[in-house]
Amino acid sequence: MIVTIDGVAASGKSSVSSGVARALGIPYVSSGLLYRAATLLGLEAGVDLHDAQALLALLDTHAPRLEPLAEGNRVWAGERELTDALHSSRVDAGVSVVAVLPELRAWVDAQLRTLPEPFVAEGRDMGTNVFPQAGAKFYLTASPRIRAERRARERPEDIPAIEAALIRRDAKDKVQSAPAPDATVIDTGPLTLEGVIGVILEGLGKGS
Repeated sequence: MIVTIDGVAASGKSSVSSGVARALGIPYVSSGLLYRAATLLGLEAGVDLHDAQALLALLDTHAPRLEPLAEGNRVWAGERELTDALHSSRVDAGVSVVAVLPELRAWVDAQLRTLPEPFVAEGRDMGTNVFPQAGAKFYLTASPRIRAERRARERPEDIPAIEAALIRRDAKDKVQSAPAPDATVIDTGPLTLEGVIGVILEGLGKGS
C-alpha cells in the first residue's frame, strides 16, 4: 500500500503525512528532504546549484540516505545526521533551484522507488510521477497568507516576507506540483492539523 500526499510549499504535508502514517502504523517518506540534503551539501561544498552534474558527483561521494519513520524522517550522510540543518532559510532559498533539475529529480525518484512498501509518501509529484500506481492520492493546498502565518510560528521571520517567498516558490514549483487527476484535493486553510488527517483517514476508510 502506498498513500501519496502532495501539495504546495508549507501546506502542512509533513505534519499531515506523519499523522496519517502514525494512524496507519506505517512509515512516511518525505521526498523533499532528499532535495534539501542535495541543496545543503551543494551549499557547503560551494557547488553551483544550477550545475546538475557537479551536484550528482557530490551526491555520489556523500550518498545522503533517507530514514523513513512515522514520527519524522531523518537524513544521513555517512555517520553525520543532516536533518536539523535542512530547514534553514538558505536551504529554503536554494532548494527550488535544485528541485527543477531533471537529473536531480531522477536521482531522488530512484532513491524513493527502492523503499519497501507500505508507506505514506509526501512531496510535490508523488502521485503524478513517482508513484502513479498508488491506490490513494491526496493533494494539500492553502492560500499563501495562511501558509506564511503557519511558517512564521516555526521561524522568527516576518509574515509578509515569508508570504512573498512562498508565492515565488509556488511559481517555481508549478510544473512539478499539480494534483494527480485521481487525487482528492484538500484546502487545509479552514482545517486544523487533526481535521486534515481525519479527512484523509476517512478517505482511506479508516475514519472513526
